[in-house]
Amino acid sequence: MTSQAPNDESALGVVQDLGWGRLVFGQTFHDPEQFGTALRAEASGRRDIGMYLDAPHVFVALHPQEFFIDPSFTYRLRFDEPGPYEPPSVPGLSVRPVNSIEDCAGINQIYLQCRMVPADVELMWNNSHSEPHMVYLVATDDETGQVVGTVTGIDHAQLFGDHDNGSSLWCLAVDPTLSRPGVGGLLVRSLIEEFIRRGRSQMDLSVLHDNEGAIALYERMGFVRVPALGIKRKNAINERLFAPVMAEEELAQLNPYARIIADEAIMRGIAVHVLDAKGGYLKLTHGGTSVVTRESLSELTNAIAMSRCDDKRVARRVVADAGIRVPEGRTATFTDEDHEFLRRVGSVVVKPARGEQGAGITVGVTRPEDLDRALAFAAEHCPDVLLEERCEGEDLRIVVIGGKVIAAALRCPAQVVGSGKHTVRQLIEAQSRRRAAATHGESTIPLDDVTADTVREAGWRLDDVLPANERLVVRRTANLHTGGTIRDVTDDLNPKLAKVAVDVADAIGIPVTGIDLIVPSVAGEEYAFIEANERPGLANHEPRPTAKAFVDLLFPRTAATPWAWQPDPVEQA
Repeated sequence: MTSQAPNDESALGVVQDLGWGRLVFGQTFHDPEQFGTALRAEASGRRDIGMYLDAPHVFVALHPQEFFIDPSFTYRLRFDEPGPYEPPSVPGLSVRPVNSIEDCAGINQIYLQCRMVPADVELMWNNSHSEPHMVYLVATDDETGQVVGTVTGIDHAQLFGDHDNGSSLWCLAVDPTLSRPGVGGLLVRSLIEEFIRRGRSQMDLSVLHDNEGAIALYERMGFVRVPALGIKRKNAINERLFAPVMAEEELAQLNPYARIIADEAIMRGIAVHVLDAKGGYLKLTHGGTSVVTRESLSELTNAIAMSRCDDKRVARRVVADAGIRVPEGRTATFTDEDHEFLRRVGSVVVKPARGEQGAGITVGVTRPEDLDRALAFAAEHCPDVLLEERCEGEDLRIVVIGGKVIAAALRCPAQVVGSGKHTVRQLIEAQSRRRAAATHGESTIPLDDVTADTVREAGWRLDDVLPANERLVVRRTANLHTGGTIRDVTDDLNPKLAKVAVDVADAIGIPVTGIDLIVPSVAGEEYAFIEANERPGLANHEPRPTAKAFVDLLFPRTAATPWAWQPDPVEQA
């Protein structure tokens, strides 16, 4: 939606609403004070940006309590000077304009996964099909149709008769769990092609000064920095940009699972003290109340609940007594009795009785010699080993906070997609680097015997070239720390499964937990309980409001930021 400030006809005062905030085009205001009036109209939960104002430093110097210079660079690509690098196509992906309101909801999902401000879906949809100067592109998976990337463009010449015949790029975002590289470059290239087709002369973009990966891509494509500065209001969303409550270097040391909590707390005015960045320990203080957290584990979780989650055998007994279905299992004795159990159930999962992050687990053991090896592997991590009947189905994680289901996701083992040029080993290494970058090193794919065995069982070797668009699962377990990814299924979750998760949390007596089930279908009622995690990774479930629910639990009287869009709450049985 476009509006014009009340002004004379020669100064249009153009303001473009993008749903997450408005762009205020400074070159269309003759009076800087009217430019300021437009920025002051910023709605709660939005992030407005003023661009192209003449002498922006003077304006900010005159209003230092209200506005600040955005710490971003502006880059420009002139279309008559083609860059040295053109991003290639990505096998299995297509770029197209937005064609439904569901696409807009998919864009919001990616915004939140990338820690961006979400947009009003209906306004986005209206912009895309009613405002000819607006361009919304999405990258979609050819197989599933899922939106995996997005970029927004604005045609300045069409919007306000820009004498530079320009355009601009905004909101480039790619699903951080995607296993294919090059999507961001493909989206930028597609937007460039659209504006060249329209006869534009150049395209600008704004990028945060420390976004080194994006800056490297833009410079490779021929973008050049220009002296254009953005102006933003001093609000809670922007606080870390103009007056961080603590050194950004200290926050940057936190892993994503602690950082998401710190960011949510800071936006509410809760004091955050990093006790141990490497361990993810924070001390949150508000109104005389202090709570120590380690990621999503807090002082609200007592030692009894912790001990029940820590020992998978105890957790099985507790939830089974509460009427929850658990797979048949036994504590390993490292004798013939273990082999007899395997013969009886056919396929087993072998795992340490204590441990996390998938360490020491072997899934799908069917042969006696493999059982002996799996037992030895598990015993390296814990002397007590659990054997469980393997249940067929999908790996479902349900996050329960304060007795309510907040998020549900299917966890998928690490996989790679062939390019027709690279070996399986090279694809794994590249995917592992991307996962590490997206998770601050929390998720990588080990090139170990388990990976080699998994690849071999699928009929490949690590040094084979995988055909283009061929998908290959390279790990047996869906653990995120070994390169697994998740797919949000909260909207599809059967209320019966939601109730099972809440009942498990209640039986264990834990306020925040990740419940793992094996299910034939998230829409059905069948399940088998696998384990309960006392410290679920909340960042893995964005855009679901897991951090909001967690901080609500700790500090119920504080107010969360009123975003323009939030996912629908989970239906509770």
